[in-house]
Amino acid sequence: MSDTPGARLQTLFDGHRLTPTQRRIAHWMVRRAADVPFLSSVELAELAGVSQPSVTRFAVALGFDGYPALRRHLREVAPAEPGRPAGDGAAEGPPANEYQQAVHAEIENLRHLAELLADPAPVERAGALLAASRPLPVLGLRAAAAQARGFAYFAAKVHPDVRLLDEGGSMLTDRVDAAVRAGATALLCFALPRHPREVVEALEYARGAGLAVVTVADSAFAPVAGHSDVLLPAAVGTALAFDTACAPMLLGRALLEAMCDGLPDAQARLEEFDAGAAARGLFVE
Repeated sequence: MSDTPGARLQTLFDGHRLTPTQRRIAHWMVRRAADVPFLSSVELAELAGVSQPSVTRFAVALGFDGYPALRRHLREVAPAEPGRPAGDGAAEGPPANEYQQAVHAEIENLRHLAELLADPAPVERAGALLAASRPLPVLGLRAAAAQARGFAYFAAKVHPDVRLLDEGGSMLTDRVDAAVRAGATALLCFALPRHPREVVEALEYARGAGLAVVTVADSAFAPVAGHSDVLLPAAVGTALAFDTACAPMLLGRALLEAMCDGLPDAQARLEEFDAGAAARGLFVE
């Protein structure tokens, strides 16, 4: 794991059974790892959208006497990066409007993703699992359906059998069963807020059926975490009325790249597709 403030915070939370509210606090602490050692409990509560007593209970759940003790510990293990300004990384100047603030927040999400990818091992492991699965089911419901569909579209150009699961209901477990019967060994899931209950249930079912589950989620503390063999976190933007998902999309493309490394005929398949597309005049050049 990379030695960044966010990674060190993640290590602090590992092994603790956290409530949904506590997972939300932990999620925001990781996102703002450079700032959080200097935040008061009230400021952290406002950032995470929880009550101040919830922050205190969270600190106690981690084994500290209270939030001041947790903050002292954070200043030792996750100090701010030298020369890096606090906040969302926006350049100095006139106050940003709400749209600019949303962009700056996404830039911060991408910066944090870059820090996590300093250790490529989890993505490489996930790519190998997906490349070896025949067929490869790709699950994403509701807000995550677009991410799953985009991944499946590109993956089908290099993987011989990709099966998109983007509709819930009683047929979902049937389709997981069909993939297992056909020889699937792994399932990829995109899980974004708000997390549908049937996604959690589907992952639990898939693991019970013998599939290794790789999940791209908005947080390492997402409800799907306990049902994933490899969890790859990428935060969503929350500055606008509807969440934005630049980081999960980019992480999905990185995962595609890692999967291609495990498919020896990936380049040949791409060249074959390009030749066919040119012959059919599919694209306007």
